Order: sequence, then structure tokens, then C-alpha cells
Amino acid sequence: MKITVVGTGNMGSAFAKQLSGAGHVVRITGRDIQKAEALAAQFEQVTAFTADQALGDSDVVVLATAYADAVAALQNLGDLTGKVVIDITNPLSADYMSLTIGHVTSASEEIAKAVPQAQIVKAFNTLFAQVLGDGPTFANHQRGSVFVASDSERAKQTAIALARSLGWNTVDTGGLINARYLEPLAGLNIYLGYGAGLGTSIAPVWLNK
Repeated sequence: MKITVVGTGNMGSAFAKQLSGAGHVVRITGRDIQKAEALAAQFEQVTAFTADQALGDSDVVVLATAYADAVAALQNLGDLTGKVVIDITNPLSADYMSLTIGHVTSASEEIAKAVPQAQIVKAFNTLFAQVLGDGPTFANHQRGSVFVASDSERAKQTAIALARSLGWNTVDTGGLINARYLEPLAGLNIYLGYGAGLGTSIAPVWLNK
């Protein structure tokens, strides 16, 4: 796939690494173009662009910013009509120990309202950057899960295909409204990692017998 990654922080860096390793063509952008260029230089098939040039002919946009910056970052890309946007954000408080919205809406739903021309899909939000960067294999041959929610079947299947290309198991969690469950799940994972001291090599997984 041709993919635009918005964000050059820990998650954006992890996506650049994994997408490049899987053979995807990546355009990356962020608030600091020099940081984007330095990141792109580390990986094959990754090129840095300013925001207004970053969309290009990409099939997919990975939104790897903070939730507070998400809408503006997407709008800076230009015309997103028909584009699949994978939203990995979580509406976290300043101390990362709670969510700023929930119950009656979610980060994904608010982004979808603000950028209605795009096809928003929630995915990858339950993974720490370290876990994403290291890949889907855990101890004892366990394989991690990516939970996917969208009102667009095309967006959902695109995100599922992308996650599987990186080696992850996937769980179809229904419509975008279920981001209201996935974002608190990410919050629990963050609490366990930092608040409970389990570290950042953990992730929630769905098991089948």
C-alpha cells in the first residue's frame, strides 16, 4: 500500500519502521519537517514531506498524533475525500491516567464529525509504541491483536489488511461507535503499563478456543 503517516513521535516512528519492513511505500509528515526527514532517512521507502504535500497518491492515512492535534493535522493534508484514515488516537488526560471524553462519544467519532469526507477507522490504539515497533510476536509464541472499528466496510477491510500485512491478528469490533470501548481499553492498558508497573511490553488480546 501507499501510506501517509501523520506524526513523528514514538507511534509515528514505530509505524515507519514496521510499514517499511513490510514493503509499504510511506510518506511521513509532522510539525517539524527536519524531524520527519531524519526519521525517513532511517528506513527504506519512507520519504518526508511537508503537510500540504504529504497526502500525494496514498491509499491510507495513519493518524499518529495526539488527539488534541488530530483534526488540524488531517485538515492540513488537504482534500481527504474518500481517503481511509486509520485513527490510533486516544483522548487522554495530561497525566495519561484517564480519558477526557467517553460514554456518549469517542475520539474517533469526533474526528469523523470534523472530517466527514474521510472514512475513519479506529485501529492500533491499544498498542504501546514499543510493542508496535517490536512487532506482533510476544512470549511463548503469542501473537498480538489489533482491534478495528468503522462504519465504512472499505475502511475496515483496509485497516485489517494493513494490520495483517504487519503480522497482527485482527478483531472486527463493529461500527465506529465501538471506539467508545476501544479507547477505555487503551486507557486500561496504559494504567497497567505505567500505573501498575507492568511496563510497555504488554497489550490486550482476544483469544479463541
